[in-house]
Amino acid sequence: MPDDNNVNSIILIEDNPVDVDLTLRAFKMRNLSNPIIVLRDGEEAIRWMEKLKDGAPLPVVILLDLKLPKYSGLEVLKYIKSSETLNGVPVVVLTTSSEDDDVKQAYKLGVNSYVLKPVDFEKFIDVAVQIELYWSVLNKPGIR
Repeated sequence: MPDDNNVNSIILIEDNPVDVDLTLRAFKMRNLSNPIIVLRDGEEAIRWMEKLKDGAPLPVVILLDLKLPKYSGLEVLKYIKSSETLNGVPVVVLTTSSEDDDVKQAYKLGVNSYVLKPVDFEKFIDVAVQIELYWSVLNKPGIR
């Protein structure tokens, strides 16, 4: 079972080490206080999510890349949104894919937001700030 230090955590599901580093640096620059849990592929993400069903604290938001090894981001999203325990956790797709089919499928599966990763670091920081502000401060989560 994940430990209780993961209260108010943000889960980042991302296989690209550069994107992981950019995301972590962007949040660190903003002094984000939420713990960030990095999961590197779809299989690891699903295994970790299984542990949440044992009563561990749910994350405040899941940041999900679509292009993952082992299980795609869409498969992970389908798993999350079909789980009675996890389906209320907000999921933000954070990806480079602007393909219409990916966007449509993600919303069909229940994604809460679909954000394209900016290439420029300063713009990436802006995106991280907006994600943090909305999902960690402004959004009122459902009762869990």
